[in-house]
Amino acid sequence: MQLQDAGWRDRALAVMPVGSSTNSKAPVLLPDEPEVIVRGRGSRVWDDRGREFIDYRCALGPVTLGYADPRVDSAIRAQLDDGILFGHPHPLETSTAELFCSLVPGAEAARFLKTGGEALAALIRIARAHTGRDRIVQIGYNGWLNSLAAGARVLPGATSAEVPGVPSALAALHHAVDWGDRDALEAVFAEHGSEIALILVAADYPRLPGATDVYLHLRALADEHGALLGYDEMVTGFRVALGGMAEFTGVLPDLAVFGKGVANGMPLSVYCGRREVLSVLDRGEVVVSSTYGGETLSLAAATATMTAMRDESVIERLHSAGTRLQDGMNAAFAAAGAAIRLEGHPTCPQFVSGDDRLLQSFLRASFRHGLSFYRVVYVNAAHTDADIDETLQRVHAALSEVAA
Repeated sequence: MQLQDAGWRDRALAVMPVGSSTNSKAPVLLPDEPEVIVRGRGSRVWDDRGREFIDYRCALGPVTLGYADPRVDSAIRAQLDDGILFGHPHPLETSTAELFCSLVPGAEAARFLKTGGEALAALIRIARAHTGRDRIVQIGYNGWLNSLAAGARVLPGATSAEVPGVPSALAALHHAVDWGDRDALEAVFAEHGSEIALILVAADYPRLPGATDVYLHLRALADEHGALLGYDEMVTGFRVALGGMAEFTGVLPDLAVFGKGVANGMPLSVYCGRREVLSVLDRGEVVVSSTYGGETLSLAAATATMTAMRDESVIERLHSAGTRLQDGMNAAFAAAGAAIRLEGHPTCPQFVSGDDRLLQSFLRASFRHGLSFYRVVYVNAAHTDADIDETLQRVHAALSEVAA
């Protein structure tokens, strides 16, 4: 096959491992799933074949206001005229940090990077320097860069008994514990309690409604052993609540990482926490630095996004749209006798099924009926009640097709 005659998937695989720079974006349900998406607006996206989809992938979570949101796009265009990056800090770096800290409980100071993985790596380094300890307890998926423990989540839905590419001496300092497994957690602390610098936790999406008890236990355990508690808020921040899991549970961490929803799709991550802990950066004990941390277009987008969330009913809209979708889809699954459910918080529920073939068949049929789903189902503020109603009609049609 000549390269110019190939489809986008074949062309990508010829020049790019996995066929995408983001593993979870690589299509696996072709020809029903889009090979590429070329445009998005509001709650919908279009592929290169002109097919329109009501979209619930939302760029894997970052698009919280909607595609091509005019408030965010206007802020980006205005800043573009003045420049993207400079050799000194831009005022947006400070003002965006001020706005962020005013919205997130426990965030006494904040700095910016581009991706969740590097921000989480910064958190781990800061925690080790602050405590003088080496071991890290990891709960949930904390990004590819930090999936260092044997048995850790190497992707949101996958674990690995081994960690190829990670020296065994480093992997031995990281301990993977499943969400809510108190016995395993207590065992790690019983053996290594005085050596643990940080408990780093990413919420388990299907079990998010019961998160408060888990977080209270983690807070008490960290305090008992002199460890720090860190929240991975890449998905939950600016989605389950404006102030993330700290607001949702009322349990404050020492450190936290945000991203995705903070800038409506522009690349930005935030690491934040108690000023005392972050002071290792001021003292020069730890160096975390990136040329692009103060890039202004993403900061302008973040300011516009957070301002909209602060001043408008964005979080409430995510909750109401997500609840309407989750309840409606679960009713459709039950009526069809399909062993599939959407479980978890309505702003980011997850497909749960004991029959993977059935779930894959449903997802294929959904693509054919103009619905784009991911293992986690994300709503954005542009999903109207009419969108949800149309989605539920298409879900029923997809289920009928699968049954037939």
